[in-house]
Amino acid sequence: MVEILGVPFSTLSFDETVAQLTAALHGSTPHHILTANPEIIMLARENERFGQIVRSVDLVTPDGIGAVWASKFYGTKLHERVTGAELSTALIQYAAAHDLRVYLLGAAPHSLDLALQKLRAQVPNLQIAGQHGYFQPEETARVLDEVRAYAPHLLLVGLGVPRQEHFLHEHKQALGVPVMIGIGGVIDVFAGTVKRAPKLWQQLRLEWAYRLLKQPSRWRRQLVLPKFVLTVLFDKNKRQEKR
Repeated sequence: MVEILGVPFSTLSFDETVAQLTAALHGSTPHHILTANPEIIMLARENERFGQIVRSVDLVTPDGIGAVWASKFYGTKLHERVTGAELSTALIQYAAAHDLRVYLLGAAPHSLDLALQKLRAQVPNLQIAGQHGYFQPEETARVLDEVRAYAPHLLLVGLGVPRQEHFLHEHKQALGVPVMIGIGGVIDVFAGTVKRAPKLWQQLRLEWAYRLLKQPSRWRRQLVLPKFVLTVLFDKNKRQEKR
């Protein structure tokens, strides 16, 4: 584990993370997984309640390259991202191959329907159901009942940050799903309504720039990146990189 601005990141590689979570899928203990980028790190630093939730989850993985970059200042260098999109895809494929059920919660109704349709077509033998994220607070009990009735082994929640983290933290025990992950906009990626950056952009660690080019309205959100960099550089708790 390496703590970056108060957020405890797992040092497991992508393959090690998948191995740990696929084992958890066969158990009965609920696990809340968080894939964190600089935006989440800074929100956890600035919002005490959200910070408590982040520090209480069972596993935090580095979704953004910012966490990988920052880790070198905190004594244990992370060598790769473990993103929500790639982690979800790997676990969905495993679930299909091992007769396990998957549930998607989030996105707009049309996007959710597209995601379910495409995943069923792309992944043989996949057992999957879902509920869109446009439900009102008074409908939460119904949503919880529907998830429990389906009894998924893997629950992927795309309600946006911080709503999805609050939802999973509050209902973790009531849901009792072995592996629950907040995945932000990944359901839209599954649907094809939002495109991930091409592999070259990902390899160059410029996926954030590609998203900004495709969605200029995100520029306000991207302002957190320089703030994150400066906060890390001036953090009195950081350490020199281990060599």
